[in-house]
Amino acid sequence: MSTEPDSFEKTAFLKETVMAQPHHSGGEVQAGTGATQRKPTSAYRKLRHVLAKTPLRTPLTWLQHRNLFPADVFFGVYPKSGSTWARFVLFELLSGMPAGFKATNQMMAGIAHHRDGLHMLPGGGRLIGTEEQWRKEYKRAIYMVRDARDVLLSEYAYLKALDLYCGDLDHFIKTFVFTCVTAYRRGPWHRHVPSWLDSPIAGTENLLVVRFEDMRKDPVLWFTRMVEFLGVDVDQEKIRLAVENNSIEKMREKENLEPVRASIKGRFVRNGAVRGWVSKLSPEQVRLIEEQAGSALLRLGYPLSSQLNADAATNQATMNVATDFPAGVSQSRLAR
Repeated sequence: MSTEPDSFEKTAFLKETVMAQPHHSGGEVQAGTGATQRKPTSAYRKLRHVLAKTPLRTPLTWLQHRNLFPADVFFGVYPKSGSTWARFVLFELLSGMPAGFKATNQMMAGIAHHRDGLHMLPGGGRLIGTEEQWRKEYKRAIYMVRDARDVLLSEYAYLKALDLYCGDLDHFIKTFVFTCVTAYRRGPWHRHVPSWLDSPIAGTENLLVVRFEDMRKDPVLWFTRMVEFLGVDVDQEKIRLAVENNSIEKMREKENLEPVRASIKGRFVRNGAVRGWVSKLSPEQVRLIEEQAGSALLRLGYPLSSQLNADAATNQATMNVATDFPAGVSQSRLAR
């Protein structure tokens, strides 16, 4: 690993370059200009997607993890776990600039393009996104998780929008839980999670685990914890504003201004649902997922469907007792 960060002059130049460029890139589509829209995915990208599921991926991943700095911190996540939203908010807090698809992806880059990332952390460190399982290069990290049943639905919709998956949901579920190399090439969700939770940095001050659902419930609290973990001093009002600037509605407005490929056949920014799977997956589909991923779900505090059903039945029984009293008999008399 390198010990000296790149020149901060390069960082300043990159800021100016990104902010001066039009809000479109090779991976995006132009909307409202009369130009011919791109297909969701190019032939080259489809080929790259296929090759990434072969042994060729191993040396490429090794190359991507070269030239890291000791002060770098990693933002680990399994794909489609809400990381775009989290990265937008963190980008505003760390850079002081408005978050957008182009600016965030270039200046707070993922592991494949980390050389272009801004040095925004103490000691000249960068916040580098990664969708890999834990690796020895990850000395300090935030690991963001989301309920696998919601992750699966989001991943399915995204890959369908990009024409990278043509099967039905039933077949995709089997791919998601059974194959060593999933459609996203990161391994099954229930192997990704323990790779981080059982890593050498787990249970130490060098790993902060955050749940997407907790962040949605109280974003100011959790973004406060994240910036504190990163060693950055940001006041509460700035955190509140950054969260407000990157609500679902605001992020969809940003997507309208900077359409990405997935925008062609729908929305890249979806609704960020919590427990959306309850109304979208059949009992048999849920059973198959939980058979493979159940222990990891429970470990992260996500109840299984059987627990939710039992809780619902208990609540219904309690409501029935509370409302079904004989005429003239009060609930307090019944209790005696």
